[in-house]
Amino acid sequence: MRELLSELRAWQAAGTPFALATVVAVRGSAPRAPGAAMAVTAAGTVAGSVSGGCVESDVYEVATETLTTGETRLMTYGISDEEAFGAGLTCGGTIEVLIRPCVTAADREQLRELADLVAAGEPVALATVVSGAAPPGARRLVLGGRTSGSLGDAGLDAAVTDDARGLLAQGATGTGRYGPHGERRMQDVTVFVQTYAPAPRMLVFGAIDHAAATARIGSFLGYRVTVCDARPAFATRERFPTADEVVCAWPHTYLESTEVDARTVVCVLTHDPKFDVPLLAAVLRTPAAYIGVMGSRRTHDDRIARLRETGVDEAGLARLASPVGLDLGARTPEETAVSIAAEIIQHRWGGTGRPLGELTGAIHHAPGATGAAAG
Repeated sequence: MRELLSELRAWQAAGTPFALATVVAVRGSAPRAPGAAMAVTAAGTVAGSVSGGCVESDVYEVATETLTTGETRLMTYGISDEEAFGAGLTCGGTIEVLIRPCVTAADREQLRELADLVAAGEPVALATVVSGAAPPGARRLVLGGRTSGSLGDAGLDAAVTDDARGLLAQGATGTGRYGPHGERRMQDVTVFVQTYAPAPRMLVFGAIDHAAATARIGSFLGYRVTVCDARPAFATRERFPTADEVVCAWPHTYLESTEVDARTVVCVLTHDPKFDVPLLAAVLRTPAAYIGVMGSRRTHDDRIARLRETGVDEAGLARLASPVGLDLGARTPEETAVSIAAEIIQHRWGGTGRPLGELTGAIHHAPGATGAAAG
């Protein structure tokens, strides 16, 4: 829906009622992903698309009806193989489209707030009740530190807010199912959460086999992955097909020319002082969420001594996750990548890294509750 926000904003400013149709689920192949949206005004103006043309006509008719009835509708459409082929797909699928009239002042104000936040580059999630034991179409905006709107129950609001912040951390969109008061492992209420945030970055330095496995799991976790190495024979697209970007440059030079924010994770896998030391001295000046460094304990001790010589203080050294990863007994590059990913998740959410069966209390930690990385 991001591409529609400027037009919706203009309609809101003019007080124009409209219905918003959003793809909330896809099964099989379909022309548009969850979050794709189309808006229809009472005068018949249309913006956006939910299927690339396959079901737009019916969505238009239902959207027009909702502007008269005021009722939110959930529609399911099967896309035939022929229609899918015409949209450039190999086979058909099924999409679910939530069609919600936006006619009240509260609707207009909430969408105005969403549009303002997205325009300002603020990460925000919009949670919408799709079906079940909660008001269909009820919406809640979730930001890092505050919320706006309600899904009709305080417990449901709390559970969805927690999950929406998790999706925001990944820059992902998804669907959750809950009990009527937010209970986990129940199916009474379906809530679609659409996030508006760029995917967090994973910077992997050192184009070795472990880097290939780490890049793959980084992509799986929703990161936008960059692999960087100064050696042109190693930093190639063929060796890192899942990475979003492969850069041939000295690591510290590249780092100083690229954006690193508080959601960025950095994995230094070179274990070579001529690369590691200038790179780590630079990355410790950034707000990176996680800085993992590969190497033996002897290599770690030597690296720490060299960093002290460059002027890195003890608070900076404490930010390093080194040797990188949790103790899983990993041996292969793929197992090591799982170990690194587990530590990244632990740092993000403040987990202990211990088996859940040994612990009591809440399974999901509040961000930074314990064991979180210094930022």
